[in-house]
Amino acid sequence: MNFSRFRTAFLSILEADASIAMTNEYYKPGAERAARVGQLFATIARRYDLINDIQSFGMHRLWKRRVIRRARIQPGDHALDLCCGTGDLTFALAAQGAEVIGLDFSEPMLAVAREKAARIGSAGDAKSRIQFIQGDAQKIPFAENSFDVLTIGYGLRNLADLDAGLRDMLRVAKPGGRFVALEFGKPGNALWRMIYFGYLKFMLPIFGKIFCGDSAAYAYIVESLSHYPAQQGVAEKLAQLGWRNVRVVNLLGGVMSIHCAEKGR
Repeated sequence: MNFSRFRTAFLSILEADASIAMTNEYYKPGAERAARVGQLFATIARRYDLINDIQSFGMHRLWKRRVIRRARIQPGDHALDLCCGTGDLTFALAAQGAEVIGLDFSEPMLAVAREKAARIGSAGDAKSRIQFIQGDAQKIPFAENSFDVLTIGYGLRNLADLDAGLRDMLRVAKPGGRFVALEFGKPGNALWRMIYFGYLKFMLPIFGKIFCGDSAAYAYIVESLSHYPAQQGVAEKLAQLGWRNVRVVNLLGGVMSIHCAEKGR
């Protein structure tokens, strides 16, 4: 077999760059976006943690620890964990001594988070510093200058209006407040990007089918990522909206990324 032809054919199969979107029932631009995403998370809530472990080979836990380190929590800090899902970052922030509110618009995801909190029991006083509430990360139900730290894990892609969300996060941050976001990225290296998007495109529908009975449930990630401005685009938006000291940390060659920023004093 001609190796060059095989290589070309193989790469064409893996080609799933940002310009190529999968049609997905859970992705709808505009007014329907929130409702469809809500349906998605209601479908996957009970399997969310398990699938995250499987699809990332457990590495999402390491990446979340890096988010917590970047948050530079001081005892008594007031933290808001947006799009908190099942609460991984919320619990980690509280363990560092912060008073934490976990906010998510999906009640089924919050139900899982509250169950996890109940299992903490009397293992420490971290549980007493956590509150979970339902709410919209684009219309945060708190006064301006309320939080020392804002975190968001895998939530930026799901906002119908990313600018509105980043702007409202700035509003509720205290002067000098810190913003740390973990999100899927788009690798800069073309070959690595093709392999990465190929993995997402072909494996995530399988995970969705096996664990949720719906192949579209995790294939949504590819569709949402194709419309997401990724590392540099988000960094530019943060700076344009008034966040300062904007920094991007690429993980695993840009497969994931952490954005850090601060509100001016």
